[in-house]
Amino acid sequence: MQKDKGPMSSSASRDRARLTPRPGILDIAPYVPGAGPSDAENIHKLSANESALGASEAAIAAYRAAGDHVTIYADGAATALRETIAEIEGVDVSNIVCGAGSDELLQLLARGYLGPGDAIVQTAHGFLVYGLAAKACGADIRIAPETHLTADVDAILDAVDASVRIVFLANPNNPTGTYISEAELRRLREYLPPDILLVIDAAYAEYVDAPDYTAGAALVEENDNVVMTRTFSKIFGLASLRLGWAYCPPAVADVLNRIRGPFNVSGPAMAAGAAAFRDRDFVERNRAHNKAERDWLAQQLGGLGLDVNPSVGNFLLVKFPDAPGRRASDILQFLASRGVFVRDVEAYGLPDYLRISIGETQANRRLVTLLAEMFPS
Repeated sequence: MQKDKGPMSSSASRDRARLTPRPGILDIAPYVPGAGPSDAENIHKLSANESALGASEAAIAAYRAAGDHVTIYADGAATALRETIAEIEGVDVSNIVCGAGSDELLQLLARGYLGPGDAIVQTAHGFLVYGLAAKACGADIRIAPETHLTADVDAILDAVDASVRIVFLANPNNPTGTYISEAELRRLREYLPPDILLVIDAAYAEYVDAPDYTAGAALVEENDNVVMTRTFSKIFGLASLRLGWAYCPPAVADVLNRIRGPFNVSGPAMAAGAAAFRDRDFVERNRAHNKAERDWLAQQLGGLGLDVNPSVGNFLLVKFPDAPGRRASDILQFLASRGVFVRDVEAYGLPDYLRISIGETQANRRLVTLLAEMFPS
């Protein structure tokens, strides 16, 4: 017999009225991606550090072919993709974990190792997602000052206290474009307590040709508390597919595999990712284009009297003067009104700067032409 539905009890009414998320969740400012449509004529999106040359034709073909199999679950272990990465990178396949972008892997690391009362350390102008991931777990954030917009190992170590569980380091860093050498990275690891996880976010590693740089795979293999994360969203041009990978010590890989979704990466994304990774000619063309255009753009912007921060990534951080009509906020609006979208980085504590992605040659030329109107020689 169905019971009569009487008036809601006072306790039920109270519970419903007071339903709230966990403490601290509503204090999180949602991440705002780079603005600008990417499919309109005469529009140039230079705000999201996307691949200037798009994606490999082989990757696109693999993605389309995978559409014939969308009715079945993908391999939850991402076996073929992990084997491809391991073969080309020369790393241990069993210690690779794939995710829906490196963002998901950063979030999983936070979930696996952080809770209320814990804390992370990140640099002053580090990637915003680190703090968002920490706050979502109820953890606090310790900010390490940077020196000349570059991570400072001593400042990071000084920020470590008994509550710190993870140090997040983007190397190279977004949005500054700077990096620390392998020697400095090793010094950071050497002086970190063994119960603190060092997460090296190497999203832009493929663009770096500095001889003293390392993405961090060797440090992972030599230590129990180092993780390297990588992405397919940048040089491989697969940002929309959400695909990334982490190289971890066995115990950390085990943690991530326990808490990730059982099918957290789609079949088409894995197929495209494996094809993209194998297409080394495309990667080299993209790298060469980026270096040539980045050097040209830095020279042109410097010639306009703008302060361009040295960068090893696929973007430039540019400082604008504190003058009416020429401030970063003014230039952001001016460029957008003419179909060129760049990145506001005020949220990173850099209100006088804009981050400009290296785009196709036409886009870079259009940007310089517009800025020359505002900053005539």
